[in-house]
Amino acid sequence: MTKRNLYLFNPEHDLALANGESHYMAPASARQMANDLALLPIWYAKEGSGVLASSAYNLDFLKQMKELLDIDVQLVTQPEISHAESVDFLPWGWSPALRKRLLTLGADGAQLPSEAYISALRNYSHRSQAVRLLSKLQLNQFFCGESFYLKTLEECEAFVESRETCLLKAPLSGSGKGLNWCKGTFTDFISGWCARVASSQGGVVGEPIYNKVEDFAMEFYLDGTGEISFAGYSAFQTSGSGMYAGNELLSDEKILAKLSAYVPREEFTGLRVRLEEELVRLFGGYYRGYLGVDMMICHFAGEAPVYRIHPCVEINLRMNMGLVARFLTDRYLAPETEGIFQIAYYPAEGLALKEHLRMVEEFPLRIVDGRIHSGYLSLVPVTPRSRYGAFIQCD
Repeated sequence: MTKRNLYLFNPEHDLALANGESHYMAPASARQMANDLALLPIWYAKEGSGVLASSAYNLDFLKQMKELLDIDVQLVTQPEISHAESVDFLPWGWSPALRKRLLTLGADGAQLPSEAYISALRNYSHRSQAVRLLSKLQLNQFFCGESFYLKTLEECEAFVESRETCLLKAPLSGSGKGLNWCKGTFTDFISGWCARVASSQGGVVGEPIYNKVEDFAMEFYLDGTGEISFAGYSAFQTSGSGMYAGNELLSDEKILAKLSAYVPREEFTGLRVRLEEELVRLFGGYYRGYLGVDMMICHFAGEAPVYRIHPCVEINLRMNMGLVARFLTDRYLAPETEGIFQIAYYPAEGLALKEHLRMVEEFPLRIVDGRIHSGYLSLVPVTPRSRYGAFIQCD
């Protein structure tokens, strides 16, 4: 019997995996985001799949999207889980807390990954994996990047005080969280932070700070048996603190053309081939699902070559926003259309709806032959109580 895919958006995944406990309760902000953006998977789900969300607001919105863009996805509510047979659950990412939640809702445990699998996933998601991978991707003079796994306070102090600036990362965190920007002084605050992180996660990752000019990623799919496929490129922006700020909606060819203005195109092709080999070695016989490797183009003034690829800033062993942008572009945008994809936060109720109505009026949506040519489109329903939004704006 063919399994039916059931997608669910659990943006608290990184926090839950870092915590590691089955009884973990996400912060209120993460629960609000999960609720407000529950329908985000409709944009990357396979045809005929289900997406887990409450029926309130979401059912009407899904009907509208089906009429606009012929989306073949069904809404599934929590009470329906206990009656579902032969289901392949496809969350944003797996954690012990999500497994327990689905069991509590009546899911068949045989249809969920084992506790041992999820425990191994936590180890594989550790940033020390990216430290090891980075050293294997220094293919020639067009590549750069150093990263260090620091296990003691003495190592952390020596690393910080030997550099004018540097970045410390908690090994288990994501989406721009768990970061500490340092300026050459190992303060009491940084010392305490390092001690807490090392105690719970084994160590701290230390990195120099580079003169970044572009953020991008290579996206892949691993099938759990050692087969890997390239899912595309993503071009994204981050804030000054490293938080995710949005994706550009561009074809793979346009992203590659943009990047090859800095570094010869063949270097990206060679990197992709090597990366596929290394990812299979790291995760191939174990992990099933999408993953992304975040990268940068860095500028080195007065040196040659002036621009170089940092080939492994992060490994995201889960679904990610870059992949959402890739699916949006390839499935729903007209060939020459470009745009942006963003996740927005609104500090008070009512602000999201007000902004949504303004955008609808100012940037009317234009669809021709089932493809978006221009305008604004919210990817999830916007209600008076929404605090998070997901949208695209195209021109």
